[in-house]
Amino acid sequence: MLLHVLGTAAGGGIPQWNCACPGCSGARAHPERRRRHASLAVRTGEGRWYLVNATPDIGDQIEAHPALHPGPGPRQTPVAGVVLTDAELDHTLGIARLREADGLEIHATPPVHRALEERLRLGDVLRPYTRLTWQDLPRHGTRTLPGGGPGSGLRISAVPVSTKRPRYAADAPEDDAWVVALRLYDPATGKSALYAPAVAEWSDTLHRVAAEADCVIVDGTFWDEEEPRRTGISSRTATGMGHLPIDGPDGTARILATLPARRLYTHLNNTNPLVDPAAAQHKRLARLGIEVADDEMVIEL
Repeated sequence: MLLHVLGTAAGGGIPQWNCACPGCSGARAHPERRRRHASLAVRTGEGRWYLVNATPDIGDQIEAHPALHPGPGPRQTPVAGVVLTDAELDHTLGIARLREADGLEIHATPPVHRALEERLRLGDVLRPYTRLTWQDLPRHGTRTLPGGGPGSGLRISAVPVSTKRPRYAADAPEDDAWVVALRLYDPATGKSALYAPAVAEWSDTLHRVAAEADCVIVDGTFWDEEEPRRTGISSRTATGMGHLPIDGPDGTARILATLPARRLYTHLNNTNPLVDPAAAQHKRLARLGIEVADDEMVIEL
C-alpha cells in the first residue's frame, strides 16, 4: 500500500487568506511552513490512484505529486476517483475542480451523498461538464477500490466518528455517518491504514480498528481543549467544534501512545502550535513515538 499525503491543514489552509495569527504569519514569513488542506492519495494498482477528499487545493496537490500527473495520452489520468470522509466544503469543493474529467467516481456515505446532491446541487452544476458516478461507502462490510489488474485493489470501510453536519446542511437529519474515518486494507500484503482527519468521539470500534492498523493518521486540529476560545477563533471548545484535542486527560495523544502502529497527526488548525516546527509540543509527541504528518510525505506499508 502506498499513501501520498497531499495536505495536512484544517479549514482555510496555512496560511489562511484573511488570518494574521502567529501560525499564518509564520507561514508567510517561512514558506516551508505552508500546509495545504488535509487530503490523501492512495494507490490501488499500478498507475491507479484514489483521492481521499477533494480539497480547494486539489490542482496544486496533484501537480506536487508526479505519480498523479496525466499521460501518456493527452487526457489519460491516474486519478480514478474520490473517497469522501464528510461533506464539509474543505473536503468537497475540489470535486468541481475535477470537472474536466470524462467521468468521476465518488465514494461517500448516504448523508454525505444527499448533502452534496440536494444542498450543494453538485450533480446539477457539474452535469454539463462531466458525469458523476456515486458509490456507497459502507458502514458495515467493505467495498473494493479496484486496482486495474488481477490481484490489485484495496478494500475500504467507513468508521463513524461524528454526527456533525456541515453548516449548509445544519437542518438535515441526524446520522452517525456524517463524518467517518476510513480503514484501508491491502489484501495482497495484509497491511492496513486508518485515516481519520476529523474525530469527535473515540469509540470502541475506532479503537479496535486503530489497534489493528499498521499506520494511523488522526485528527490533530487543536492541541488542547481550550485552544479555540483562548485564541479567539470560536466561543466553543475543541470538542464543541467536533474535534478531540491532542493534549489533556481526554486527548488523543494518550490513546495513540498505546498503539503499536505508526502514528501521525494531520488536519492542523492555524492556531495549533504544531504548525511551528520549533514548538516544544513536537518534542512531547516525539517522546510518545508520535509524528506530525507533512505535506508531500510518502508512506509505504
